[in-house]
Amino acid sequence: MNPKLLAFGLLLTLTTTVSRSQEVSPTPMVTAPPAAVQPEDVVPRFSQNEDWSALPLAKSGLNTDTYVAVVLSKTEQPEYTRELLRVQWRAADPIDLYVVLPHGATKPPAILYLYDFRFDTDRFRDDGWCKRAVQGGFAAVGFGSALSRQRFHSRPMKEWFVSELQEALGESTHDVQMVLNYVASRGDIDMNRIGMFAQGSGGAIALLAAAVDPRIRVLDVLNPWGDWPDWLKESPQIPVDERSTYLEPQFLSKVAALDPVSYLPQLHVKALRVEQIMDEPITPQSAKDKLSAAVTSPDSAVRYKDASAHLAVWRVNGISGWIREQLASPVAQASKDLTR
Repeated sequence: MNPKLLAFGLLLTLTTTVSRSQEVSPTPMVTAPPAAVQPEDVVPRFSQNEDWSALPLAKSGLNTDTYVAVVLSKTEQPEYTRELLRVQWRAADPIDLYVVLPHGATKPPAILYLYDFRFDTDRFRDDGWCKRAVQGGFAAVGFGSALSRQRFHSRPMKEWFVSELQEALGESTHDVQMVLNYVASRGDIDMNRIGMFAQGSGGAIALLAAAVDPRIRVLDVLNPWGDWPDWLKESPQIPVDERSTYLEPQFLSKVAALDPVSYLPQLHVKALRVEQIMDEPITPQSAKDKLSAAVTSPDSAVRYKDASAHLAVWRVNGISGWIREQLASPVAQASKDLTR
């Protein structure tokens, strides 16, 4: 394995020892605003024909009024409560969704976390990660994208995130919106203060989702993928024997309308930060430059010389400190300003 790729994988995993948790027996429930489907009712009718080229849910072909949410476990710790749910809104694609709620906070703001497709959802079960995520009274919501490890099943092994790029991007963008629908239906999270942190392929998905869902008020993406013609041509993520397939006009035409570079200028979030580690090997320099140039505010594009420079900042602010600051309530922000 390329040492740089391994180093970045270790850096971005940022895991600590997983704590032992108290599990609660699974409680089935089916939620579907505005018309809920009860467990004793007929099996929900999931959509069979999803349009991956259409980013808004209204045009996706998904049956957004019906989805399943089953609580698999509930973990209580002094600082937080973590729920593991199995949610589903399309056939044969159950998704593990983690909701971490801080203790002592009523209807807290929330941050969604979507990492690169290579990483599993294990970090959401990590006690240290959860403690950091709920700091400041914030809830955390995490899941894996389409074709990530937890969601890879019932398909040929030769298929992967890039080989099915249109599907992976389109489905995952719909998933972000459906997750927000579920979070809103709970009634215990402040939907007026929603942020999102995403990395790698997850960063590309987050940029697409924020372009069509105004509920994402603050967005922070680290090393996002994008600029598909250059990215597919030069990224070391692509196996040599597969690259020519992804440069064919038919493949490129399918993902042309799903390029984050095209959507960055259209974003109307309250605050945006596009972080790039310049020696990160997955995204080519030319693609990094186009992504950065597409950011309308120069202050929103942040570049680090190398992984060490980024880690130094992370040690001070944490992975979501900037998002928490942007989402802080006016009263809390005013109080913080007075103490400076």
